[in-house]
Amino acid sequence: MFLKLTFLTGILTITVITALIPAAAWQFQQPHSPSEQEKEMQYRQMKEANKKRQEDIKNDTEKLFQLATELKAAVDKTNENTLSLDVIRKADEVEKLAKRVKEKMKQSIGPSPRLEPVPMGPVPRPPG
Repeated sequence: MFLKLTFLTGILTITVITALIPAAAWQFQQPHSPSEQEKEMQYRQMKEANKKRQEDIKNDTEKLFQLATELKAAVDKTNENTLSLDVIRKADEVEKLAKRVKEKMKQSIGPSPRLEPVPMGPVPRPPG
């Protein structure tokens, strides 16, 4: 009985190892290098995605300007004793949209663009 159990365990172990070897070998294969055609397609997709992102930023910025203008008009109608819910809602909308625009500006598809440093001039000091 013990001999049969040992034999079956050995067969099972060999079967499992044999099944795992192709999967393990697959993990260590060299990665596929893209062809020129695939690189060109990836470049076009990346360029198109960045173009769409830029259009979204432009549209969101226009909407942000419109909301900010509406917020200013609503605030101008209030005084120190009144603050309407409309003003608070508009301010929330402006904040959310501004955050969304900021996040889209941080995103870039593909290699990072080279950012030029902003030249810093002398800092003006107050008279006195």
